[in-house]
Amino acid sequence: MSNPIFEHFRMLSQMYDGKNNITKEIVEFTQEKSEPINQIQKDLIDYTNSNFKNNFMITDIGQNQLFTLLLKVLNAKKVIDVGVYTGLSSLSFALSIPDDGKVIGLDISNDYVEVATKHWKLANVDKKIQLKIQDATKSLNELIENGESGTYDFIFIDADKVSYDSYYELSLKLIRPGGIIAIDNVLFWGATTIDPNNAKPEHQHFFANEEVNEMINALVKLNDKISNDTRVIKTMLPLSDGITLITKK
Repeated sequence: MSNPIFEHFRMLSQMYDGKNNITKEIVEFTQEKSEPINQIQKDLIDYTNSNFKNNFMITDIGQNQLFTLLLKVLNAKKVIDVGVYTGLSSLSFALSIPDDGKVIGLDISNDYVEVATKHWKLANVDKKIQLKIQDATKSLNELIENGESGTYDFIFIDADKVSYDSYYELSLKLIRPGGIIAIDNVLFWGATTIDPNNAKPEHQHFFANEEVNEMINALVKLNDKISNDTRVIKTMLPLSDGITLITKK
């Protein structure tokens, strides 16, 4: 039986090509003119799209290209990936850091571990990736308890939207000065920009599901919080489903 949440998200992804108002042709053009992804990354994307109905969860190609650049600029060696799914973001991070670097991949589900680890091994980066299958809040707290506060170069948050605020606060403790936190889905197919009380008829589908509404509300609150957070410097970009980049002052 199909998950109604997945069906709702798939409907949104089909309605909003590229997850924004930029045409598919322009999105593909920008990706073609950016740093290319390798064949194993392409194979993982193709496999995910062909085999999983929730394939909308995979990290956008353009985001992976941006992260590759950011990790190189940061000379990153320590990365946290909050929300691994089929492993594309962790793969991209591991490819972008030196041999003695590490990626800590956090996920609540082991449903996609086999797919992820297979492609990490094919890319010869599996030894750089440490996967923790449990609640990400618990894993982040464990890293803090282990004395790793202020030591991570880059943290990517793309997991349970309702828990984003907790992930954000814990990431602020773990990120080093000058490091970057990237938060995905901050636009949520445009839903976070719409007042549900004044939504046009064509936008009512955003608020048709109680569980989706909870996610939208959590993202709206976090967007407002970060916008007014004097602890950080931030920029929100309309890349894919919206991404906010953050560094501590």
